[in-house]
Amino acid sequence: MQKDIVVMKNICKTFPGVKALDNATLQLREGEVMALLGENGAGKSTLVKILSGVYTKDSGTIEVFGKNIPVMNQKTAAENGIAIIHQELNMCPHLSITGNIFLGRELTKNGIIDDKTMQEKTREVLNRLGLKLDPATVTGTLPVAQQQLVEICRALSINAKILIMDEPTSALTNKEIEQLFDIIRQLKSEGCGIIYISHRLEELKLITDRVTIMRDGKFVTSGDYSSFTMDEIISHMVGREIKEKYPHEYANIGNTVLEVKGLNAGRLVRDVSFNVKEGEIVGMAGLLGAGRTETLRAIFGADEKESGEILVDGKSCSINDVKDAIEAGIVLVPDDRKKRGLCLNLSVRENIALPNLDELSNAGVLDNKKEEAMAEKAVKAMNIRLPGIEAGSANLSGGNQQKVVISKWLMRDSRVIMLDEPTRGIDVSAKVEIYQIMNRLKAQGIGCLFVSSELPEILGISDRIIVMCDGKITGELSREEATQEKILTLATMFENKTN
Repeated sequence: MQKDIVVMKNICKTFPGVKALDNATLQLREGEVMALLGENGAGKSTLVKILSGVYTKDSGTIEVFGKNIPVMNQKTAAENGIAIIHQELNMCPHLSITGNIFLGRELTKNGIIDDKTMQEKTREVLNRLGLKLDPATVTGTLPVAQQQLVEICRALSINAKILIMDEPTSALTNKEIEQLFDIIRQLKSEGCGIIYISHRLEELKLITDRVTIMRDGKFVTSGDYSSFTMDEIISHMVGREIKEKYPHEYANIGNTVLEVKGLNAGRLVRDVSFNVKEGEIVGMAGLLGAGRTETLRAIFGADEKESGEILVDGKSCSINDVKDAIEAGIVLVPDDRKKRGLCLNLSVRENIALPNLDELSNAGVLDNKKEEAMAEKAVKAMNIRLPGIEAGSANLSGGNQQKVVISKWLMRDSRVIMLDEPTRGIDVSAKVEIYQIMNRLKAQGIGCLFVSSELPEILGISDRIIVMCDGKITGELSREEATQEKILTLATMFENKTN
């Protein structure tokens, strides 16, 4: 039987107003992939941050390779072979691969930094993972997937035997995910223990040996992955059965609310034309780099467009910036909620108020009572779970952060809401809530345009599907005729593209 290399018992952690962990337990064995599962806010990330020394536990015990670690900090974690790869990459983009791998522990020779030896050791660890990269390459020039692999190399360079991966596939293509999984299998065969956090439950069967499930900061159950059905895993995570993963409701489809004609904006938005109708959810599918995000940003005025016309309710709109789009009734929930959707240093109240200051001010003076009332209304309408509207946005779970981003736009009288990867990095229960919100919007006659890289989601939620490839629309499918095969065929039409 494989031996335990990590044993965490009765771990407690409290943040202001929130008990994040309540006697949580975790065991990791040598040479296994253990999936740590739970809803957003279940305590998964807090638990692994305690193990990796980012946070300090309030109470409980941690044993690593049979040795009790009374105080775990980042230095102690590294010395004990523990490394974490965060969901948000922790690279210095201006440094080389070598510079990132040896950052803070540079090798020296006669008091001078030994670049040659560091490059040789970097090449060794790159070769170990089969990566044909030049150690001198500036990290910021690499695709996200390769930056993530560089993070794994950094972990291996300190001889990490305990690797924590937090949502490692959230921004990767299928091909990149396959490469990552090959590396995980290789590390497993070398005796590494891997704690794997993911909300993409469908990928667990490819690499997982055991699961540990948490809910509300507490340990729920653990066992071999093969001993659970997917319905059982979801039920343990959310504390109830979810009957329908993709709730879709029909609404009365009305007039065209958004029409885009001949939109051009850089290489990835080329002569794009389509429409969205009242009470309709239009899904936008395509491979990474197809131009979906760029199209939404150009419509929203976040990126400059070269040509094209945008009409709302049949009226042509001059959209030169985000302010113009908002005034025209077009809003955008961006793909990266932390970088583009929220001001993490502000409270929930302040984030909800930011795009609505025109409606909350009298003669240029902010009405605090109106602001508080709007925030309370938004929190209630979106079922955002938090101690109060003054809670810091940075401390919320991913699902609740996403609901804050959506809620601030729902406080306006918008006609079109665009959502870019709205369920990325959130749990199955929060996903269903987002889908239900989209259903409510279309019932109100609002047009919804959403981008997703998950084909089951596109097929399950959309009334109509637009497919893009290499900056152009290559086809359109009704809900009834759409299949994964048809979408993928259109998503790979790199020649003879049609508008």
